[in-house]
Amino acid sequence: MISTSWGAPAAFTSGFNLQHVSDGLYGRHLHVYSWPDGELKQTIDLGSSGLLPLEMPDGTWSHEIAISVKPLKVQNWILPEMPGLITDFLMSLDDRYLYLVNWLHGDIRQYNIEDPKNPVLKGQLWVGGLIQKGSSVFVEAEDGTRYQVDVPQVQGNRLRGGPQMIQLSLDGKRLYVTNSLFSKWDKQFYPEVVEKGSQMLQIDVDTEKGGLAINPKFYVDFGAEPDGPSLAHEMRYPGGDCTSDIWI
Repeated sequence: MISTSWGAPAAFTSGFNLQHVSDGLYGRHLHVYSWPDGELKQTIDLGSSGLLPLEMPDGTWSHEIAISVKPLKVQNWILPEMPGLITDFLMSLDDRYLYLVNWLHGDIRQYNIEDPKNPVLKGQLWVGGLIQKGSSVFVEAEDGTRYQVDVPQVQGNRLRGGPQMIQLSLDGKRLYVTNSLFSKWDKQFYPEVVEKGSQMLQIDVDTEKGGLAINPKFYVDFGAEPDGPSLAHEMRYPGGDCTSDIWI
């Protein structure tokens, strides 16, 4: 089993503070555990880069940078550059596609990983984020111009927050996404999510050629719950899913 290290509870439960990063209160390691032995076998320091871990013949694990999301130069934000902040990723059961979400930027990405060392971007879809039209934050392009991204409405509803957790159907054709990370962080970065509740969407996946599209017929507004607004976080399939394949 491979687990990641988010950060010290005393840090992330109070909201994001850049000083906590400098103080070493946020993790930068992967931890490799042995199920049969119940032991921690290895800890891998990732630095500040993304990765795709690869198994090595000698029983240890290493990593190579396979996918990297560049920060965006922005205006009217707390920092001059905005990271994507990848909060979730998963692979299809046939190991053909990898999906990831950028909670701050607001996009979902689909990569073909049939060649694991050379992923190919096959689909990208904007479903929220801090740089969508109507926001006060603008992206600064290399030529000095600035822009925001178009985010479609679903059933007449503006998409608030950014894509945070994803779940893929067993046939790989339906990707579900919610937009609440952690209530303290939601309130800090996307206060509208806390005020009005989170949302869940269905993304239709082209498994042949690649590509992503919002399904306009599927929309769940957790702000309309009887005891809402609610903050929906994670989705699961009864009996097993793409993020818990130990059931296979």
